[in-house]
Amino acid sequence: MSTIATAVVLEPGVSCTTLLVVSCLAGVGGGNFASAMANVNAFHPDRLKGWALGLNAGGGDLGVPVVQLVGLLVLATAGVEHPRIVLCVHVPLIVVAAVGAAPLVDDLTTARNQPRALREAAREPHTYVMSFLHTGTSGSFTGFGFAFGQVLQNRFGEDFATPRAAASLTWLGPLLGSLVRPLGGSLADRFGGARTTLWTFVAMAAGAAVVLTASRVGSLPLFVVRFVRLFVLSGIGKGSTYEMIPAVFRTQTRQAVAAGGDPAAADRRALRTSGALIGIAGAVGALGGVLVDLAFRQSFLTTGSGDAAYLVFIGFHAACVVVTRVVHLRPTARPAGV
Repeated sequence: MSTIATAVVLEPGVSCTTLLVVSCLAGVGGGNFASAMANVNAFHPDRLKGWALGLNAGGGDLGVPVVQLVGLLVLATAGVEHPRIVLCVHVPLIVVAAVGAAPLVDDLTTARNQPRALREAAREPHTYVMSFLHTGTSGSFTGFGFAFGQVLQNRFGEDFATPRAAASLTWLGPLLGSLVRPLGGSLADRFGGARTTLWTFVAMAAGAAVVLTASRVGSLPLFVVRFVRLFVLSGIGKGSTYEMIPAVFRTQTRQAVAAGGDPAAADRRALRTSGALIGIAGAVGALGGVLVDLAFRQSFLTTGSGDAAYLVFIGFHAACVVVTRVVHLRPTARPAGV
């Protein structure tokens, strides 16, 4: 829906208001992604949930570098006057995917609409913790994907005089960040989602510090390599945080059964609530991408560089380290298996 609407209105000189209205339809695609993640969560066994969720999320996020590469190809061949060609490439692929999926995606009797699932998830404290952590991983990936090219132009304008020049590099980070999603989930399956997430945030904070240093000294190779590394780390973290969501409710199920509760009812609640939380965390994570862009925008407006934004990222990732440690890894509070 949003792709077809964009194809109708997209032309040189289209107003920002028109694009903003059309972009609101993209939420339908976001809801479709959340539904797919919930189905994956319901289908795969506990020992493979991290890998499966990471694989599905990585496949979805591959759309970012694909769009960037197709856009770069269109710019190089047809020029800026024909942006609709990008949509003409994607619409047939979307139709093929929809036709292929239609007879196969409704085969889980356990995956049905649960009218009270969102309200139940909203009352769960872990919803807010996991949404916060997901903002640090998925939100960072999305925001960096939007901002990378603009940051290259603003900081290294002598090397990237045009958006096309910057676009020749911007696809690399989202591509690698998408491909490592399953790795993050697999590491979480093996070593625990909380432990994997904690060390990922430590590495992201350190990585943002190195990017800040590269920006200040004006080293383009160091800046690009370390910025791409942030994409990779955010991909690993996104895979591990998705693994944490079903693990939290799996632990609650064990506790409920140990206290004498009905195992079948506890399992149904865990599946229902974790599916709803995956949708909530995904939406909040997407909002995190907007916050990254706003941080860069304000930093460039007030200081003329992105240095202040990097300091914000360092502080936020450090806060995520603290939250993960206190909520999920503190010996007296750690849910077993997370």
